[in-house]
Amino acid sequence: MTAHTLVLGDGGWGTALALALHRTNRPVVVWSHDHDYAVEVAQSRMNSKFLPGVEIPVEILWTGDHDQALEGVDEIYSVIPTQFLRDVLRGFEGRLAGFPFVSATKGLEIETLSRPSEILVEEGGAGEDLVVLSGPSHAEEVAKGMATSVVAASSSEESARRVQGRISGPEFRVYTSLDVPGVELGGALKNIIAVAAGVAEGLGLGDNARAALVTRGLVEMARFAAIHGAERETFSGLSGVGDLMVTCWSPHSRNRGLGFRIGKGESLDEILSSQEKVAEGVWTCRAVHQAAIEQDLELPITSRLFSILFEGEDPRVSVGELMSRPAKSELDPHPC
Repeated sequence: MTAHTLVLGDGGWGTALALALHRTNRPVVVWSHDHDYAVEVAQSRMNSKFLPGVEIPVEILWTGDHDQALEGVDEIYSVIPTQFLRDVLRGFEGRLAGFPFVSATKGLEIETLSRPSEILVEEGGAGEDLVVLSGPSHAEEVAKGMATSVVAASSSEESARRVQGRISGPEFRVYTSLDVPGVELGGALKNIIAVAAGVAEGLGLGDNARAALVTRGLVEMARFAAIHGAERETFSGLSGVGDLMVTCWSPHSRNRGLGFRIGKGESLDEILSSQEKVAEGVWTCRAVHQAAIEQDLELPITSRLFSILFEGEDPRVSVGELMSRPAKSELDPHPC
């Protein structure tokens, strides 16, 4: 088999990245954890479960077999949801070590607060050439070839530029960064704020309230990330405010959509049982809330969202709690 890119994960984002790579004439194989579903996609050329309405070219190989996926691979894009990533990597039994990795997963592991790239190092054998890819990039638009800009971050500038050169195209513009924690945390933390923005929308609070919530949410994101090794400036870029905006307002956003349903009165259990797609913001909220308690860090939006999602607090009570907090200077360097 010709040297190819292996995309681990057959969700919407994995599918969209496979299509973006295919447009650069790069041979691509997509691996699915569900062997039977992989056969279905390979035959129908449609990922109806995760990205309906988008035809998959016959040149993209779709498989649930480890051996077939690894034959001839020379780089790996990891797009496995964070909470399942460690188990998936262990399932490959050390056979992924030594390959250049690109992490395109957005989230944090609940138990450890590990970023996906850290899990790839621990369980997948990823090295210093690992690259994180993040930014405002809904799968539905990338899959259709609509204009998108993202950031490739790595501790190795050469590796970031390698990914930039390989996946960039007329519809997919890639910038580079050396701030791996910042780019990766931006992609994870914005999902929390997007769920909260969806709740506000579901409650009918209006544009003023949502704009204020998202703006103060960005402050929370940057503050949390800064104590975890990120550069605050990164949050003014594509992987920060760019990704935050699209996730909080787009109809494609799973996190905004989940929050909207919460705001309309549905329970978290009802919503999770009714959908296949993963809304990472739910689990990231739990992980970040716990970390904030341990680090004595005040994150009011994250805290109130945790109470709504996991403690059954009435969202309107949460809004009242946020609005009645002590008055501060907007640029107060202390907790927001």
